[in-house]
Amino acid sequence: MRLNLTAIDTSLYAVQNDFDRINRTLSTPRDPMTDMVRRNMMAGYRMVDEALESGLDPFDVGHSQWLLELNTCVLCGQDAERRKEYSIHIALTQQHFYEQDGAGIGGLMEWLAHHRSDNVWFRAAGVYVYILSRPQLYIEGNHRTGSLIMSYLLSREGQPPFVLSVENAKAYFDPSTLVKDSRKHSLDMLITVPKLKKRLARLLKGNGAPGYLVADI
Repeated sequence: MRLNLTAIDTSLYAVQNDFDRINRTLSTPRDPMTDMVRRNMMAGYRMVDEALESGLDPFDVGHSQWLLELNTCVLCGQDAERRKEYSIHIALTQQHFYEQDGAGIGGLMEWLAHHRSDNVWFRAAGVYVYILSRPQLYIEGNHRTGSLIMSYLLSREGQPPFVLSVENAKAYFDPSTLVKDSRKHSLDMLITVPKLKKRLARLLKGNGAPGYLVADI
């Protein structure tokens, strides 16, 4: 399966145009979706599409650099000058990503190993919760990168990717804020976060538009 990038961009553009109204409905207002944010997200979706086409699995041993590049893409796009400007941040993110004990990529791989029998919606939601809860997997851009990683996991198993839309924005942003305020290995992760994970899994299962995914022929 491949991503319908035109349909995805159309949805993000609609969110961008309606963001002021959407923001007023959220429990915690979000930064506006600028042209650059939308362009960088589309660059990220293209990365996901290319991974689907090539059969790349970023969770295989030796492929985790793809997950770092996805985060860089979300923050900088393909702009060489912006990447140069962010070079120190990119290097610090790599260190943060690999060296966090129990909260970096090693912890995420352990989580996936223990949940490989879960259905794809719960697994994708669980990965997103792992990325977003504190300490976060990346220094910056965890919401956006996490949504792209969810999209890869879903699409790889033939399910529509997660794409932000006018209709699902509040159902996505509000629980995401609560997850972001939770800490890994805390009481919240045992009591509150499982409910949020189920809520996100239901969102992924119920709001995936089939038109975002097309057969690779």
